[in-house]
Amino acid sequence: MSRSGLMRGLQPRESLGRVVDSIVPALQIVAAAAAAYSIAHYLVGHAVPLIALTVTISSLGFARDARPVRVLESAIGIVIGIALSELLLLLIGRGVWQIALVLLVTLLVARLLSPSNAFVVAAGVQSILVMLLPAPAGGPFVRSIDGIIGGVVALIVTAVLPRDPRRLARRDAVRLFGALNESLDSLVAALERADEPAAEHALERLRSTQPIIDQWRSSLDSAVAISRISPFLRRHGPELDAQRRVLVGMDFATRNLRVISRRIDFLVRDGVARPALASLVASLATSVRLLGQSLDDPRLADTVRVGLVAVAERLRPELVAKGAPMTESVVVLMLRPLLVDLLTAADLPEEKARAVLPEV
Repeated sequence: MSRSGLMRGLQPRESLGRVVDSIVPALQIVAAAAAAYSIAHYLVGHAVPLIALTVTISSLGFARDARPVRVLESAIGIVIGIALSELLLLLIGRGVWQIALVLLVTLLVARLLSPSNAFVVAAGVQSILVMLLPAPAGGPFVRSIDGIIGGVVALIVTAVLPRDPRRLARRDAVRLFGALNESLDSLVAALERADEPAAEHALERLRSTQPIIDQWRSSLDSAVAISRISPFLRRHGPELDAQRRVLVGMDFATRNLRVISRRIDFLVRDGVARPALASLVASLATSVRLLGQSLDDPRLADTVRVGLVAVAERLRPELVAKGAPMTESVVVLMLRPLLVDLLTAADLPEEKARAVLPEV
């Protein structure tokens, strides 16, 4: 890591946040590693079950995606790499070219099994350990047995002592709604005062939201998957399903809002204030803010739907942009699919959401 990259990583607030977020995953990894060592050493009788611990740690890791299927895929891939390395070690022995060949084969097989760079590197490290460390007592494939123990323990711990990614998913949702609220407020200011910098700020802010959406999707998928196998988190299934519905709707809504923002950015360059359009966007902003709050208080969803239906009744170009150039009417028409996406996120079926739009 470069000096500048290291210093960016040592920002006090961000560093402390990473530590706090890592407490539960770290405890989970420590518990799993201790269990894997105990089983391999005391129960199976392996003197130094190094591979059991390394497979456990590599399978769990600190990745945002803590789904059991990811843990299982990692464990299986790494164990395959270990078994393959042990087989090649028996066939071709030790040496520089043998190490190079085994590492190459392991990396390519791991790449075949997974697109994850971290997974491929972990499998390669395991193969090098097999090639360089003295063979353990017990004959061939002892390390493969340790690898299986580590993988099974990692999977069991994922279910019995799960991380709770709901907080991470909720934080991602807050970040997205924060960005959307800020962008909508800037669009309102841009339309009210023909403020070009405000319009540009909204556009830039919206362009930065896709990584947030992707992170929210990843953490939410992880939370849903864990809730399905963990007896401790299963009761949160309906809450997570509702959050997934909001995520899908807001993903589409954000994409539409980017297009609308580009149009407004172009529109306000003529220096003309558009208070009617600003009022319409402000009403949408209020509903979006309430929709974000509904993740904590589902009762607000009714208020969101009522507010959005009221906005729908105003989505007629002749009401908002009467006598104005076609460019303003286009903005009003572009708000219609955005409104459908928001209503869908607020738990109104898409057919009914489209039905509330007035004819044009």
